[in-house]
Amino acid sequence: MTVMETRPTVVPDPVTEQDVTSSRRATPRSLDAGIGMAVAALGLGAAVLGHLLVPQVGILTWALGLGVAAANLGVLPQTAASQLGLVTKKLLRVGIVLLGFSVSFASITALGLPLIAVVAGSLVGTLVFTTWLGRRVGLSAPRALLIGTGFSICGASAIAGMEDTAGADEEDVTVSIAMVTLFGTLALVLLPLLQGPLGLTDLQFGMWAGASVHEVGQVVAAASPAGAAVVAVAVVVKLTRVVMLAPVVAAVSIMQRMGSSAGSAGKGRTALVPLFVLGFLACVALRSTGVVPASALDWIGHVQVAALGAALFGMGCSVKIASLLKGSGAVMVVSAVGTLFIGVTSLAGILLVTGHWA
Repeated sequence: MTVMETRPTVVPDPVTEQDVTSSRRATPRSLDAGIGMAVAALGLGAAVLGHLLVPQVGILTWALGLGVAAANLGVLPQTAASQLGLVTKKLLRVGIVLLGFSVSFASITALGLPLIAVVAGSLVGTLVFTTWLGRRVGLSAPRALLIGTGFSICGASAIAGMEDTAGADEEDVTVSIAMVTLFGTLALVLLPLLQGPLGLTDLQFGMWAGASVHEVGQVVAAASPAGAAVVAVAVVVKLTRVVMLAPVVAAVSIMQRMGSSAGSAGKGRTALVPLFVLGFLACVALRSTGVVPASALDWIGHVQVAALGAALFGMGCSVKIASLLKGSGAVMVVSAVGTLFIGVTSLAGILLVTGHWA
């Protein structure tokens, strides 16, 4: 009798094979994200160098401009641009969260209720009016809302905070940020020239710069010719607008839910307030406790600028000039009128509360 040798049948372990497959899929994505971070870092480095050469232009403005140039001059390959897109939104949200360490509730309340009311009133008025005007001239609802948000609150950070609530796409975001950069830059050049003709004191001018100019960096640049004390006032007023980002996003989200049709009741909804906006508020609260040392706040400020700078470079890389210029007349009109609206309404309120018209 011949004994036949039997070999055991090897049954593949489905868990092991799944793990291997997952790791094979995960590795290229992690590599892509790593390449995206490297490209973003190079863009940030170039923006810092540009700022050192031309200090009048902020790092964030340099970053966005260099990103647009890289995308439209063919410097950045399409594959690198797509890999950069993997990290851009995450970096932008990190920057917004860390921005919360720039202001405390005590510095806001120190402004006094009348000035806070002026800041809040001009903010809400600009948001409502600019969004309404955008819809009237044919802009999509998301783009009109993003432009209104960016011009009324805090530029690119506010646009990113409102993006999900607005249901905006990438082009809506980049066009809105481009408009904030362009018209904010015009404002920072024009405002110092108007201080003398309007007869504004340094205190009034600092308040006006903080209440009307779009980006934090642009506010600093606009107020700098009047001195460090004016810059301090302008920044506190500006950061008061920044803190209003969370309640504005929540209010818009509630209004959209209340106005949604019954047919959309079954669809998924975004969070009432995005998690990173809540993170921003948590950082404001932590700063307000006074437990964070000044040296740490300085480092956090540098990281915040780096995160926003790298993110804006990435967003700039997604902007195509041809697409931006196509039908840009309406966007330009809305942006110009929105800038003028917040400038005039905030100035009128400041003159009123400071006794200029008493």
